[in-house]
Amino acid sequence: MGVEKTYILGISAFYHDAAACLTCDGELVAAVQEERFTRKKHDPSFPENAVKYCLKSAGITIKNVSLVAFYDKPFLKFERILETHLAYAPFGVRSFLSAIPPWIKQKLFIKENIRDVLRYDGEFIFPEHHHSHAASAFYPSPFDTAAVLTVDGVGEWATVSFGKGEGKKIELFQEIKFPHSLGLLYSAFTYYCGFKVNSGEYKLMGLAPYGEPEYVDLILNNLIDLKPDGSFKLDMKYFNYCSGMTMTNKKFNRLFGEAPRRRESELSQKHMDLAKSVQVVTEMAVMNMAKHVYKETGCNNLCLAGGVALNCVANGKVLREGPFDNIWIQPASSDAGGAIGAALVAWHEYLGKERVVTKGKDRQRASLLGPSFDDEHIESYLIRNNIPYEKLSASKVAKITADLIAAQKVIGWFQGKMEFGPRALGARSILGDPRSEKMQSIINRKIKFRESFRPFAPSIIAEKSAEYFDLIGESPYMLLVAPVSKEKRIQNDQVGLIGLEKLKVKRSRIPAITHVDYSARVQTVKREDNSRYYDMINALYENHGCPLVINTSFNVRGEPIVCTPEDAYKCFMRTNMDYLVMENFVIDKTKQDSARLRLEEVFEFELD
Repeated sequence: MGVEKTYILGISAFYHDAAACLTCDGELVAAVQEERFTRKKHDPSFPENAVKYCLKSAGITIKNVSLVAFYDKPFLKFERILETHLAYAPFGVRSFLSAIPPWIKQKLFIKENIRDVLRYDGEFIFPEHHHSHAASAFYPSPFDTAAVLTVDGVGEWATVSFGKGEGKKIELFQEIKFPHSLGLLYSAFTYYCGFKVNSGEYKLMGLAPYGEPEYVDLILNNLIDLKPDGSFKLDMKYFNYCSGMTMTNKKFNRLFGEAPRRRESELSQKHMDLAKSVQVVTEMAVMNMAKHVYKETGCNNLCLAGGVALNCVANGKVLREGPFDNIWIQPASSDAGGAIGAALVAWHEYLGKERVVTKGKDRQRASLLGPSFDDEHIESYLIRNNIPYEKLSASKVAKITADLIAAQKVIGWFQGKMEFGPRALGARSILGDPRSEKMQSIINRKIKFRESFRPFAPSIIAEKSAEYFDLIGESPYMLLVAPVSKEKRIQNDQVGLIGLEKLKVKRSRIPAITHVDYSARVQTVKREDNSRYYDMINALYENHGCPLVINTSFNVRGEPIVCTPEDAYKCFMRTNMDYLVMENFVIDKTKQDSARLRLEEVFEFELD
């Protein structure tokens, strides 16, 4: 009779990016965000669908789960909300209690939520928020010992924490507390520049290279008191997030000379300069923190998590210019990744189980931890809906997809297990030829339906990355920005060009993924991590001389990454993608006329 396995369920919920994770004897089995099932981007609700998937993927029921770990301590967060609200609001306790957000009420009764929804009656633990972030970064990392730095908007009280991970233990030494938050400073500028908080920060980061750091001194002299050790305080008279429904207030507006930009209105050079300025300040703060953490811990390795760790520009700077030899970043660094951290805290710290590290290899399983669909499921869907398709062998899929990309076609790529985290990593991706001068504009405007300034990332076979990018080591999770190598650049005269005019300049031999500052957010691909994706890119290299592709997430603006074949086909038909490749099936847009008519009736949307 075999030894009974220990399953632990990790959950994050009720703020944003709700998710579930399942571990078996300390190893990741599955992890997925709730948004992928409900199709509500950043869905904060209890991750019932995500939990059900995790259990199904392991072939177990909730009765087999030994422990449930929730990613923060709800009562500490309630205490923080109460204290800070009363400190900054002019009205009393009764008014505050009547305005408690629903997610706070839900969090306070997390056990009841889990018991009611899942019929679970076992044991619970509640690690602190930043402890879960730290655990999500350290425990899956390839390091025996490492410094740990977590930076986000806010946990219960902490907005920054640092410490050290060693073996099966993490110790956090210092923290910065709410309302002083680097993440919320960045979100304040996200809001002020007309983007949505908790999702538009990517846009602000992408906009920054079009601007100049005109407002850095104004920010440092008025908004944030930044110390050499990375500690800081915000001047709260400029912010409204403690007591109101907006991030900034009238004093903030007066400081920068105008009201916040209305969403979808025209972007001015000033907005680009503001984006650049807060990005520079963020990089200064993160770099100062990294140097301080290195000094205090003496570790050569650094692990990062928290929402600010998704700022891949700052990450790249820390790796290139900072004191650490190696860094590892949790691919789902936002609250979704807290589900992983909570489960691993339960295994290593609460249950005291030892940690096994394989040198040079992390335990994240390439972050391919979500649902997959076999050929039988996909073909049944295609036949049932009378969708024309061609079925090929796996080797032919790689070659034909590469040929289509080289012919300037845009491909929806749906293969294997879905990615956990916000980045498409070659399982649910939209692909194109990075050598095309027009592809960046085509994908932004006609496929993603998003702003023209948004850059695209390259996926490159790992052994060729040094030829194209000045990247230290590998970047399997697309969390590092690196300069395009000088050998691949084309130096053009940009004198007199400002703002979005810079888009018109061809900067390299791979213009579709070269940002206006000659940078790229790189994903390095190894065959052992994702063989089908690697083989396809390698076929593009062997047959067409290009070892990289454009890789952007398989979704349209405002929607989560696709999860199922149904999601993928719907997205494919709503856009100007040319081909959809789902496992071994190739679907040609030009042969979908009858399906287009049927989709218009079923989904009631307009097709281009």
